[in-house]
Amino acid sequence: MIARVRERATSALLACAVAVLLGGCAGAAAPRTAEPTPTATDACPQQEGVDLPPGCAPYDPDDAMAQNERFRDRTEMPAESRAAAEEAIVALRPALEKLRSAGDVSPEAVQTALRDAGLDGIQLIGDERGTEFSANGPEGGCIFGVVSGEPLTVEAGGYVLDGGCFTPRGGH
Repeated sequence: MIARVRERATSALLACAVAVLLGGCAGAAAPRTAEPTPTATDACPQQEGVDLPPGCAPYDPDDAMAQNERFRDRTEMPAESRAAAEEAIVALRPALEKLRSAGDVSPEAVQTALRDAGLDGIQLIGDERGTEFSANGPEGGCIFGVVSGEPLTVEAGGYVLDGGCFTPRGGH
C-alpha cells in the first residue's frame, strides 16, 4: 500500500514538474525595449564644414577613388620567382626585339615568340601597330611588356591584385 502511495505521489510530482516546465516555455514574450535604430540608407561623401543628414554613411571620396584603382597594383614577387623570370626575359628579349625591328608587332607574332620561349598563360591585346602582353613566369609571377614601334619593354613582377598577370585596362 505504501508503495502505491509513493508511486502516485511520484507520478503527481512528475506531472506537476512537466506542467511547470511546459508552462514556462509558453510564458509571456520578452518585453520590447527600444525601437530599432535605423540603419544608414545612403553613402554620403564627407566634406569639410558640412554636416551630413541622418541616414548617411560617411565616406572619404579621395580614399574611395584611390582604393578603386588598387586592383591594378601588383603583389610582391618572391626572389626565386623573380630570378627565373629575369632569366626568361634575357632569353625572350632578342626575339621580341627582332619582331620590333622588322615591324611585325602583331599579337600573333608576339604570341609565337612567347610560346617559343616556353612561356604559358599568355594574354595579348593589340593589333599590327603594337601588342601588350603578359605571361606566367617560369616559377610564378609574371612577365609582361609592350612590343611596338617604340622601345621594347619587358618586365617581371607579381600578380595583379585583380588576379592573373595582365594589368586590367581602364578608362585612363
